[in-house]
Amino acid sequence: MQTIKAVVVDDTIVYRKIVGDVLKAIPGVEVVGTANNGKIALSKIKTLKPDIITLDIEMPEVNGIEVLQELRNMDQPPIAVMLSTLTQEGSEMTIRALELGAFDFVPKPEDGKMADNMLKVKQAIEPIIKAIKRRKGGVSAFSTTGKTAKPVTAKPVVRPKTAAPKVAVPKKPLIRSKSEIIGIGISTGGPNALTRMIPMLPANFKAPILIVQHMPPMFTASLANSLNNKSKLEVKEAAEGDVIEAGKVYIAPGGKQMKIVAGADGLTRKIKITDDPPENSCKPSVDYLFRSIAQHYVGRSTGVIMTGMGSDGTKGLAQMKKNGSTVIAQDEETCTVFGMPKEPIESGLADVIAPLDKIADEILKTVTL
Repeated sequence: MQTIKAVVVDDTIVYRKIVGDVLKAIPGVEVVGTANNGKIALSKIKTLKPDIITLDIEMPEVNGIEVLQELRNMDQPPIAVMLSTLTQEGSEMTIRALELGAFDFVPKPEDGKMADNMLKVKQAIEPIIKAIKRRKGGVSAFSTTGKTAKPVTAKPVVRPKTAAPKVAVPKKPLIRSKSEIIGIGISTGGPNALTRMIPMLPANFKAPILIVQHMPPMFTASLANSLNNKSKLEVKEAAEGDVIEAGKVYIAPGGKQMKIVAGADGLTRKIKITDDPPENSCKPSVDYLFRSIAQHYVGRSTGVIMTGMGSDGTKGLAQMKKNGSTVIAQDEETCTVFGMPKEPIESGLADVIAPLDKIADEILKTVTL
């Protein structure tokens, strides 16, 4: 097994030790250096040539955002995993880092004993390292620029054939009509992908968009604000009782579940925010949202599954497909992690498999049938 070389960058000695010890305990990972600010980090990156760096955002001299901007100028930059504080300012800077191409982020525990904080960091960072190792054909397949490795075709890809679908695909889906709602499920690599995709939608877009992006509280509000500043459509963090309106984008709040319910008049549809348990270890969960779209928009919806770890969204897409929805999946080439779209594609749920830069066009086609 090829060793992944890591550099730990943090201005706090406690977190350099916590993150360093966690990484050293993961098989196949070697910590080759540490740095207490971005200036030293950039020097060590050039000499040690690590595969990944864990990067604090708030540091003296050169901060984490400035390091990411420098990495964008490198031919083979390391993968960056951010360490983020659970504050308003911390969440805003984390979203900026993810938009710049950081692979993912790990929340910094704010209090607690050393052993407890180490466990929290371990639980957060291990799945990220596993995802990186699965793609380690090499690690250089990832880039902090967010650019694809090579040009991709514009036309949708035909579904691949599989020996045995993992998910039951309805043989005779309901007849579809123009989509009146779009549901999007996304995780690792999501802020970067959404920053490129959502601004491609026109100001006169005729349907609401509901998004589940796997994130903790506060971070989803910062993501919504960032996208709202870049997009022609209004983007907001969803709130309890929001009436679902065409041309608006609603992002599920971190740490909560979001679904659709009927209004008192039986005609309007509203957003319901709940504290229901996690599904697929996710809260918010894509499956949770997609089930309610399938129920309330039979034959009149589009489900979009994009970059992310795990398989959240597959069961919900199966229900949507059964009820006549169109399913669009992001292709492997342009995913940061080809986890969430993989099973829907391989099981035949996806009607369209498209590169990131063509997903907005494919969504638009379903709304303007």
